[in-house]
Amino acid sequence: MDTESLLERRYRVLGRNSPLFYDKPLHLVRGEGVWLYDADGRRYLDAYNNVPHVGHCHPRVVAALSGQAATLNIHTRYLDEHVVAYAERLTGLFDAQLSMAMFVCSGSEANELALRIARDCSGGEGIISTAWAYHGNTAAVMQISSLFTPASKRGPHVRSVPVMDPYRDRAGRSDEELALVYADDVKRAIDSFAASGVRFAGLLFCTAFSSEGLPTLPAGFMGKTLDHVHAAGGYFIADEVQAGFGRLGSHMWGHQKLGVVPDIVTMGKPMGNGHPLAGLVARRELVNAFTSRNMYFNTFGGNPVSAAVGMAVLDVIEDEQLLQNAVTVGEYTLARLEELANRHTLIGDVRGAGLFFAVELVLDRHAKTPATAQTKRLVNLMRDRGVLISRIGMHDNILKIRPPMPFSKQNADLLVDTLNQALAAL
Repeated sequence: MDTESLLERRYRVLGRNSPLFYDKPLHLVRGEGVWLYDADGRRYLDAYNNVPHVGHCHPRVVAALSGQAATLNIHTRYLDEHVVAYAERLTGLFDAQLSMAMFVCSGSEANELALRIARDCSGGEGIISTAWAYHGNTAAVMQISSLFTPASKRGPHVRSVPVMDPYRDRAGRSDEELALVYADDVKRAIDSFAASGVRFAGLLFCTAFSSEGLPTLPAGFMGKTLDHVHAAGGYFIADEVQAGFGRLGSHMWGHQKLGVVPDIVTMGKPMGNGHPLAGLVARRELVNAFTSRNMYFNTFGGNPVSAAVGMAVLDVIEDEQLLQNAVTVGEYTLARLEELANRHTLIGDVRGAGLFFAVELVLDRHAKTPATAQTKRLVNLMRDRGVLISRIGMHDNILKIRPPMPFSKQNADLLVDTLNQALAAL
């Protein structure tokens, strides 16, 4: 079926407000590795999607899924060796203090469950996130996801702290000074709960601060912040849906790069390489306390097929040395993106880690005025030229580049060369 006819059918059954990427929606029919193919047979370099973490339709993941689906699929009220083995292997990738897992089907569910645990175990209700956060779409999580929920709809149990933005906030201050400023923002939010008679429960941060624009945070910020959180009786929930599974290259998890051990870690998207697998890992005492008071069960979360898929993803990450690839190719890509900043004054800042990059576009480098319209136009120009990226940030002026983990230097060259052409065509 042609794309226009399919679009009209979609409008009729999903509505015109169901979101689509790009001014001209993309009708994809096949994926392989870092490549996507549309209905006309055109190939696109995927430099955006982190769901196919080890590559679109990786044969080892497909084999694990189909093999287990053809053998047995049950829920977790029955004993199954695959589920237990996967939980053991997954928790083994964390600090020893984070030793118990719970499985769900989406990052939204993982964050919802983490909020329940934090609130149950702290006896409080107050949750803090950033002023441009996204953590999912359940009712409770949406209240905290300030990206889509205005302050008027967040209720009395939610506080947000300003987005950390060293690119704009530096003003001659050292990393130590900025770290104190950002940690003090969290302390003030905690104090505001106390002033309102609301008991504090926890802090929920994406460890890459992805929706916020992927800022390069000052060293020590999270350690100082957690001192405030724990002193007030709250817990730190680290959202690793975007930063986890080696995305940042140097570490398996974003919180490790930040130098802290959370109380609860949530995971999703890349965990199943496209299969609906998500979960959390937490301190043993928290899981035991929560489950002693609350019977938690998820029909599809952590079933044997999901466990087989999750195990295959970990196998591929290890066997194909994808963390090292993220470091090597990431450094190469970042250097090439920085070269573009010397050619195009529209680029105000380039930052990133591993295979996660942000290119901030500004109309004036001194005033740092966001180039919002140009950013949207550039994303569409890249799509027209066969490279898929997106945009993020409070002003929608930051290019978001987050390819599957097998991304190569040759792929990076195509990405950057195409971006150079698109910038010249603006």
